[in-house]
Amino acid sequence: MKKILLFTATLLLLASCGGNKKADNSWLTSNDVKIAIDETFQPIMAEQLQQFGLSHVQANLLPLYCSEDSAFRLLVDDSLRSIVVTRKLTERELQKIQQAGHSASQSMIASEAFALIINKSNPDSTIRLSEVKKIVSGQITDWSQLRDSQKKGKLSLVFDNSGSSTVRYMRDSLCGGKELKGNLYAQGSNTAVIEAVKENPNAIGVVGTDWLRGKSENVLPNFNSLDVRVMLVTRSDEEYPQFYRPYQYNVAMGQYPLVRSVYTITTDPRDRSMPKLLYFWLKGQKGQLIFCNNSQLLPVMPVQIRNVNIK
Repeated sequence: MKKILLFTATLLLLASCGGNKKADNSWLTSNDVKIAIDETFQPIMAEQLQQFGLSHVQANLLPLYCSEDSAFRLLVDDSLRSIVVTRKLTERELQKIQQAGHSASQSMIASEAFALIINKSNPDSTIRLSEVKKIVSGQITDWSQLRDSQKKGKLSLVFDNSGSSTVRYMRDSLCGGKELKGNLYAQGSNTAVIEAVKENPNAIGVVGTDWLRGKSENVLPNFNSLDVRVMLVTRSDEEYPQFYRPYQYNVAMGQYPLVRSVYTITTDPRDRSMPKLLYFWLKGQKGQLIFCNNSQLLPVMPVQIRNVNIK
């Protein structure tokens, strides 16, 4: 198995501080792939990098799993030249990259659903999108305020960390760009969110759905075997709506509402460099098949949906 090294943001920043030393052009022939990856996608991106490394044995893979904010800072500051994140560059970020003499290639590579998870003992399993918006804006703070709730008590929402793409999604897509309010608590990571929900029957956890796979290398056909419950969500406010869980099929059909795009971005100017080859791998057939078959993410390539009779 190809060895994949992890490096830290600190080392990257130190490496970028060269003072007035003579320019080092060794990177032009380097096979290093320094890539910052939104930590939400660590499970599937670890698989992607492993398979890419097996196909490109000369590649020296150096992934950094970090917050989305950190990934963009490192790219814009030219500390590295590849990232996997959940938005495109802003005009200001793109201008700064261009002022440094670089250009950026950006491609959507997948769609990811958020899962809302609750404790196994919690009798409630359904929630409306309008109620999720009220939770993150501080208007709903007790379970009894949910329309279909059988439960009472303080409702808390737990997430990974304040600089994450999860928080940006909640703020921009659910809270209209306003600051989050209410009983919201950062846990530090997606795994910590899952553990917090296991221990707290009053919590709702927000995690990237792919973290629910655990050590499984394949798509989960359902969430029945988990140590937590996955809530069903609807965007409808009708009295008896249809609720959905974050399965690939429901994402593909536009039925599950908590979905965002995943992008790969590179500023590497070399046509056949390892970072550029990884960029095309993720958006190409091999990378797309890995997203489809080995994760809960939905690839951007066309997928076939078939009805199957199970006897």
